[in-house]
Amino acid sequence: MLNADRFRELLAFTPRSAILIDRVVEDRDGFVLETLRLDIAGTAVRGFLTRPKAVSGRLPAILFAHSHGDLYHLGAEELLLGRSYLLDPPGPALARAGYVTLAIDMPVFGERATVSESFAAKALLWSGKSLIGEMVGDQQAALGYLLSRDDVQADRVGAFGISMGCTLSYWLAAIDPRIAAVAHLCCFADLRTMVALGAHDGHGIYLTVPGLLTAGDAGDIAALIAPRSQLICIGEADSLTPPLAVDRAWQTVRAAYDQRGGRLDKLSEPGVGHRETARMRRAVLEFFDRELG
Repeated sequence: MLNADRFRELLAFTPRSAILIDRVVEDRDGFVLETLRLDIAGTAVRGFLTRPKAVSGRLPAILFAHSHGDLYHLGAEELLLGRSYLLDPPGPALARAGYVTLAIDMPVFGERATVSESFAAKALLWSGKSLIGEMVGDQQAALGYLLSRDDVQADRVGAFGISMGCTLSYWLAAIDPRIAAVAHLCCFADLRTMVALGAHDGHGIYLTVPGLLTAGDAGDIAALIAPRSQLICIGEADSLTPPLAVDRAWQTVRAAYDQRGGRLDKLSEPGVGHRETARMRRAVLEFFDRELG
C-alpha cells in the first residue's frame, strides 16, 4: 500500500525552502498584487501573490499551481491572466473572496522556460528523478514561504489548480499535511486505466514517475490526504478524465475517507471537456469558504 514516505521516494522528493529576494507591491483594481523573487535551491523563481485590499490581521491562503496547456511562456502569470479553460483569472477572484493566493513558475515554464520540457525531463529521469518531483519540491518551498508571511493564517492554507496544477496540488497535499484542504480540477484519473485506454499520452513527459504504478495510482495518492478535506471536479467528456479511469480512482479514495473520516466531494459534469465551469467555480469557492474561511 502506498504511503507518504514511499511516494516521496518515488518522486525523489527533496525538501527545500524559499527565501524572499525581492518584492514589488502594486494596487490593482480590487486587489493588491505582489511580484516576488524567491530563491529556491539556488534558483531565482518568479512568483505572483494576490491579496485583498485594506484587510488587517491574518487571512486564509491558497497555494495556486499553474497548468500546462503547452503555453510554456506563461507559467505563474496564469494567476493574473487566466487561461482559455478557466472562467477568469483566479488571482483577482480569490483576492475578492478574501484569500492571499500565491503562484510560482514551475521548472520549464514562465521565466524558467529556458530549456524544453523534454530536455529537462530526460536529464532528470536518467539520474533517477522526475520533473514533476522537482515541481512538487518547488511547490512545497512556495508553501513554506506562504506560511511564513505575517498576513497568512498558517492553519488555514489550501491548494488549488487545474490540469497540471490539479496534479501538483493534490500530490503536494498527499505528502505535506500543512495543506489543510485541496480542490483540484480536470486531471484526477486512474493512470493504469489511462494506459489501458490509450489515453495516457495526453499527458506531458513531466508526469512520468518511474515505478509509480508498482506502488500505487492516482486514487492511492489522493487517499493520503484523508481526513483533510478534498474536492475533485471533472468533466466527463475530458480526454484526461475518462469516466472509467475516474471511477476507479474515486473508489480508492472514497474507501480511504470512509475509513479515516473527513470530507470528500466530487463534482462530475456530463458533456464537459477540459475546462472549468461556473458550477466548478462555485463549488471551489464554497469549499474553501467552508474549510478555510
